[in-house]
Formats: sequence, structure tokens, C-alpha cells
Amino acid sequence: MERTVAIVNRLGLHARAAAKLVTMASLFQADIRVRKGPREVSGKSIMGVMMLAAAKGSQITLIAEGDDAAIALERMAELVANRFGEDS
Repeated sequence: MERTVAIVNRLGLHARAAAKLVTMASLFQADIRVRKGPREVSGKSIMGVMMLAAAKGSQITLIAEGDDAAIALERMAELVANRFGEDS
């Protein structure tokens, strides 16, 4: 399963936002990957997610495989849509 989402927070997928995404991904048993352009990384790797350098307006694709893949994608997409809990 996969879902494409836009990065909407002002600072993009910076260290704190990446940490929140990885923490969320780690709550699930599913294998979670994040893709931006040709680069695909583990959604459970802080360094991998930060290496995507996803700025505001970027599109990333969340990919999940496993028993809880659907709920994992839903929760992670909500986190991105809610600007990782940031004000802007």
C-alpha cells in the first residue's frame, strides 16, 4: 500500500519533524518506507528520512507492507497533514 502526501509545514521534513515521523512509523509492525523522487528509505531510520531533504511543498510517498499497513499509512499521513504538530 502507498499514499502520496505533501509536506506542508514551513520548515519541511527537518530533524524534529523527521524524528516524529520515525517515532510514528516505529509504532507499527509494518515495513514502512518513504520515497521522494528516485530515493527510497526506511521510514524507521531518522538518518534515511532526513536524507530525503523534503522541503515545504515536496511530495513524499509513504509505503507500508504488513498486517497494520493501512492504519500505519493513515496515521502517518495525518501527522504530515497536521504539520508534525508545528504551528506553521
